[in-house]
Amino acid sequence: MVASGNNYKETVSQLISWGHWFSFFNIIAAMLLGTRYIIHSDWPESLMGQLYLGLSWVGHFGFLVFGFYVLILFPASFLIPSQRLMRLFAVLVGTIGQTVLLLDTHAYESLELHISPLVWDLLLSGERTDLNAKWQYLFIVVPAIFLLQLFLSEWLWRKLRKLTRKHVGVPIAAVFGLCFLASHLIYIWADANLYRPVTAQRSNFPLSYPMTAKTFMERHGLLDRQEYTRLREEQGVENSENIRYPLKPLSFSDKGTGQNLLVIMVDGLRSDMVNAETMPYLNAFAHQNLNFANHYSTGNDSTLGTFGLFYGLPGAYSNSIRAEHNQPVLLDTLHKRGYQFGLFSGSGFADPIYQQTVFTQAQLSLAAELAHDETGDQAAIADMQSWLSKQTAGNPWFGYLELTDVQNYEETGENHLAQFQPSLTTSADESVKNHQSNASPAELLKNTYRNAAYYVDEQLIQIFDSLIERNLLNNTIVVITANHGMEFNETGTNSWGSGTNYSQYQLKVPLIIHWPGSQAAQITRATSHLDIVPTLMETLLSTTTVPEFYSSGISLFDNSSKRRWVLAGDTSDIVVVQPESTTIVDRYGNYTVYDPDYKMKDDGKPKLSTLMQVLHELKRFYQPNP
Repeated sequence: MVASGNNYKETVSQLISWGHWFSFFNIIAAMLLGTRYIIHSDWPESLMGQLYLGLSWVGHFGFLVFGFYVLILFPASFLIPSQRLMRLFAVLVGTIGQTVLLLDTHAYESLELHISPLVWDLLLSGERTDLNAKWQYLFIVVPAIFLLQLFLSEWLWRKLRKLTRKHVGVPIAAVFGLCFLASHLIYIWADANLYRPVTAQRSNFPLSYPMTAKTFMERHGLLDRQEYTRLREEQGVENSENIRYPLKPLSFSDKGTGQNLLVIMVDGLRSDMVNAETMPYLNAFAHQNLNFANHYSTGNDSTLGTFGLFYGLPGAYSNSIRAEHNQPVLLDTLHKRGYQFGLFSGSGFADPIYQQTVFTQAQLSLAAELAHDETGDQAAIADMQSWLSKQTAGNPWFGYLELTDVQNYEETGENHLAQFQPSLTTSADESVKNHQSNASPAELLKNTYRNAAYYVDEQLIQIFDSLIERNLLNNTIVVITANHGMEFNETGTNSWGSGTNYSQYQLKVPLIIHWPGSQAAQITRATSHLDIVPTLMETLLSTTTVPEFYSSGISLFDNSSKRRWVLAGDTSDIVVVQPESTTIVDRYGNYTVYDPDYKMKDDGKPKLSTLMQVLHELKRFYQPNP
């Protein structure tokens, strides 16, 4: 019994020592495979960023592999009495681990995602694509990995005594430990100081969760949370990537048509409000001009919808644009062409997107000079009318008017109910009174929203009367749209307002364009905010550069391109809207598929080919200039 006990202890001791060396060489192998992540990611521009990259490369893979040793192989050394059986088990674990890492590097290079349920489902879906073929070819190397692991296992067992006498285990462990600790300390500093060359590397490696300590630093007086929040809002999210926008210098065939451009953005107006009852004037105007009846915003909130409208890019790029301070190519071109800018907003451009990305400080200062002390849509319209009266013939101008009364529908509806929809509010009609008393909270809220839309419809009459009186309509392109819609729990998911889901109620918005010389038409094919910039750049400003170099959209007048999906979402969610489904993919690769009524489809899966196209579009402007 004593001999047996001594043999067991000696075997366990040898296996633990062997396991350390087996893990060390697997760490080296994992680091070599990990260079594929480094090659495919942006190289840090600063020395601190490069130092962090090197430390995290060594420290992360050292921690990752050794962590699996501690969780799996170390306890197995006590449970599996045979050293041959134990080493075979370790070989299998090492083979599986290195194979998964190899597959993850391939997924990262192809999809910009680490392995997740989405990646597994897509790559094992059986859909025939080049990615599937390459994925399957990778399994050919699995026997080679197994043989290498087997050779390593045998060689280490034979050399175990010799390696043990070198006494290098502690220094090696210290190197990996110090690299791991140093990388996390650097990240804590970078996170607190919004240092992008470091924080942009947050998700480069698999299972990477860098440490942050903002709460601890704030508690000890090392971080001012308010100042940190302010700087983050100014600079954008700290892990935004460097963007190249546009991808190449733009070229033009001539100076353009010289027509004026007026964009009216009705904050929070969803598309089904444009009807004869709620917005009779805008509905009649839509029938007399170009009405894009199946139009989607790029986001479900004010910021991302406005971003897509001006940039022609998905919301996923918004943080990078904000960090790089790139102005929209549309506004930049208008400025270079000598267009006079008139910017007006019922909220005084309170949304940070205007100050941080869309407009320059000079443009906003000019807007402040044109505005009076009063705020609100009526004041903004009056300011615009005053500005229009000062414009001279022959000098083109660009006007932007943001109306916010629909977004603030509760306040607007309450203040103006008696003026514009008495049929919905007059208590003299007993049937209406009974209907109001029996209405649900959702119906009452939606009724208030409709009242606000009706009020804005009357305001639009003033705008067009001004254009007609000044004989401007025949030489002015007018774009009427919204940044997002509103929901009143129509999906039955307890969703209200905006920014709560990606249903048609929050994404689908009106797009009505008055283009001088064009015939009235109702266009039912799917269109997007992404398409407005290419349309104006090509038809108004005569660019010869194809849209793919400055936008993710296509011209609204391009009938040859067939769109199979519409892209929306934000910096966290990818949203793919198709006729029969809406697919949402989060930052971790988890996905949900909904039917057209926004009911979850239990067996719904996105097509690999579609997702590949979407992911390519979301990374295209991060690639080097062609």
